[in-house]
Amino acid sequence: MLRLICEVLAAGIGTVAFALIFHVPSAYYWRCGVTGSAGWLVYSLCLPMFHALPAMFAATFAVVCISRFSAVQMRCPATIFLIAGIFPLVPGLGIYRTAYALVTNDTSSAGDIGLTTLKTAIFMVLAILLGLELPSGLFRKLANADTDSAKITTNKTKNR
Repeated sequence: MLRLICEVLAAGIGTVAFALIFHVPSAYYWRCGVTGSAGWLVYSLCLPMFHALPAMFAATFAVVCISRFSAVQMRCPATIFLIAGIFPLVPGLGIYRTAYALVTNDTSSAGDIGLTTLKTAIFMVLAILLGLELPSGLFRKLANADTDSAKITTNKTKNR
């Protein structure tokens, strides 16, 4: 459990650092970090139950949905959160190992690792496409429901 918490925190910090490098406005750092952390949390929780590819699909889909929700709430493009939030999920180690195997002339390993990395990337692209095809009205309704509940809570505290 402690390891999972450390991984989720590291994913959030890494996401914020990635957002900083790519000049995301500072008002969005917190939300970018939460998006990256949530994606890694979904991946980590789904991995024991499913194979790596469905877990990656679910995590990427979660990042897309959180990005779209955040974009509606913060009134900015979803790509701000999506590009930064997907950072912890990108199969960078697989790409590195494929390149290393090619350089060391281990074509068999390069093919195996490269195919796995390619499948992971394809699953991520499919999840992004599915998430972006959801109607934007759905996220507006969710954001408005969240805003309405905050207004109700604020009004109750003012009336006391």
